[in-house]
Amino acid sequence: MSALSELLSLTEDEKTSRGLVHTPVEIAQQPITWQATFDLFSEKRAEIADFLNSAGFGPAPSSAQSVFLVGAGTSDYIGRSLVHLLRKAWQCDVIAVPSTDLLIQADELLLPDHKYLWISFSRSGDSPEGVAVLEHALQRHPNVHHLVISCNANGRMLTAHAGDPRVLGICLDDAVNDRGLAMTSSFSNMVIFGQCLAHARDLSKYEPVLARLVQAGNNFLPMASDCAATLAKKTYTKACFVGSGPLRAVATESALKLLELTGGKVLTMSESALGLRHGPMAALDQDTLFVCFLSSRNAVQEYEKDLLNEIGNKHLVRTRVAVGGSVEQNLSEHNLAPADPFTVADEYRPALDVIFGQTLGLFFSLRHKLRPDCPSPNGAITRVVQDFHIHS
Repeated sequence: MSALSELLSLTEDEKTSRGLVHTPVEIAQQPITWQATFDLFSEKRAEIADFLNSAGFGPAPSSAQSVFLVGAGTSDYIGRSLVHLLRKAWQCDVIAVPSTDLLIQADELLLPDHKYLWISFSRSGDSPEGVAVLEHALQRHPNVHHLVISCNANGRMLTAHAGDPRVLGICLDDAVNDRGLAMTSSFSNMVIFGQCLAHARDLSKYEPVLARLVQAGNNFLPMASDCAATLAKKTYTKACFVGSGPLRAVATESALKLLELTGGKVLTMSESALGLRHGPMAALDQDTLFVCFLSSRNAVQEYEKDLLNEIGNKHLVRTRVAVGGSVEQNLSEHNLAPADPFTVADEYRPALDVIFGQTLGLFFSLRHKLRPDCPSPNGAITRVVQDFHIHS
């Protein structure tokens, strides 16, 4: 029985008392829910295609078109994990722009006489920035169309503008509207939906990729949770996550999961594998857990292996973890390499690799005697960002 399975097998009373009612099952349910998200996209595919065509993002986008991937916090990292795939698939300019930036800098970020599609991601559909950004754009920027992806059918981002032809809202299955504070299955399922969106014109090509992701996810869950539970028995005050290309978004999201779920008791940072040497490496010490998400591309992985070796040779940290690669490689103190190496390209891996960051957050939360479903005892953070004054 894996460490995650042990949590899932607790009595309901113990889950309630320890704050484990939602988060473990929301992490564990991910591979099976990915298929349901694919099925939902398949059902909505014609509607989505019609909307993209009406927005001017049909089969042949022009150079005067841009896609913004919009969200805040974890929802921003969804966009960052999809940039490379969407740019390659759609052959147009695709940029991840936080809604926290758009709220105060939209005029500086938008070009006149330019068509835009904003794809907004929001678990709740009620974040103050997301609601305000959508409203402001509809009022002030008529050349922007909006595709809103959410997990909450009652969120204002889905309901307030349902009749506007410039807005299409899609709600994922309620099962992935995570009830725990930290976004886990809502993150990965919106990533999967975004991957489907990249293949909106050739969905059959994505189906075998999804099948490999589901299989890999089922195999990776127990391995990731057992490693996370082992690491949580030790004392770390900091953690550093690195990844390259699409996997940099995984590093960023993993850093946030560990920070959120420990209520800030473990301080975290993230960087690219090549960027770490340019100053941030100074933060590494014996109390730092170091995690590297290894690229599936050999040319990229060589740089990451060099970094792991350099950190080891300099004895900068006690513990290095390499996620990915092959079982034959011995790159660090912990090598999370499945028996069947990840057989998907890096641009499809974020939903899979993030599982390790999520399980680290879960078990380190328990290590610090917190309640993972609500790990912020002083109320510093909440499941949905609290409303604040929006300045016009």
